[in-house]
Amino acid sequence: MAKKESTELSVEERLKTLFQLQTALSAIDEKKALRGELPLEVEDLEAEIEGLNTRVERIQSEVGEFERAISQKKGEIIEAQNNVERYKRQLDDVRNNREYDTLSKEIEYQSLEIELCNKKINEAQQRIAEKQDELQANQNMLQEKQGDLELKKSELDEIMEETRVEEDRLKERAHELEEKIEPRLLTSFKRIRKNARNGLGIVYVQRDACGGCFNKIPPQRQLDIKMHKKVIVCEYCGRILIDPELAGVKTEKPVVEEKKTTRRRAAAGTGATVRKSSNSKKATDANDMI
Repeated sequence: MAKKESTELSVEERLKTLFQLQTALSAIDEKKALRGELPLEVEDLEAEIEGLNTRVERIQSEVGEFERAISQKKGEIIEAQNNVERYKRQLDDVRNNREYDTLSKEIEYQSLEIELCNKKINEAQQRIAEKQDELQANQNMLQEKQGDLELKKSELDEIMEETRVEEDRLKERAHELEEKIEPRLLTSFKRIRKNARNGLGIVYVQRDACGGCFNKIPPQRQLDIKMHKKVIVCEYCGRILIDPELAGVKTEKPVVEEKKTTRRRAAAGTGATVRKSSNSKKATDANDMI
């Protein structure tokens, strides 16, 4: 039903409806502009917090790996110490030098294993201490960022609460107007508006120029715009052009400068007076000569 109504609209009505839609959309843009950079700041903080959470989890995982490595090395130390005790007991039962040398080498090897494990444990404990410091710093930063996020969200929610009712009303109004416009024209308007820097898809003529890019419009094109017979776009920026009167905008009429006219008249009068005086003087001189 909406499509049928849109096709029945005249060009004048289409332009007027488009301008009303632009007005509603511009008002929505203004409401969004009141939020400023808050939505972007909230998104950045959320992304940063997510990154910090990932970093904290990674550090905790690395600390867990070091702790498991320490536990493993401690188990190896206990096993090596047991082997040393066992080999030392076997020294009492050796029957020749070969067995003695073999057991001595095993004891020496197990002792080196214990020293190596202790070294690995010390290195792991040092890495854990470093990771704990890094973890604490990231947790402090995470807590700070979460506080900032809550504050920014509170400010954003407050602003949105103030403008939500009016914005919803404008969105509903814009939706009603969109249903009256034929799909092809509406698609073109949205494309123009998307590419425009200030979000204006349709503008009225201001001082013989486009209200979007401010380039001069030829007189014949201005006449076509005032006729309301077809949709005309700016040849420079591509925006749809509308007559100010059709848009409901009052334009100031150019003021005629009367001072210059007065001066011209006065000058003309002075010239006539001079000529008259000159003629009178000539006549007097002629009379004198007679």
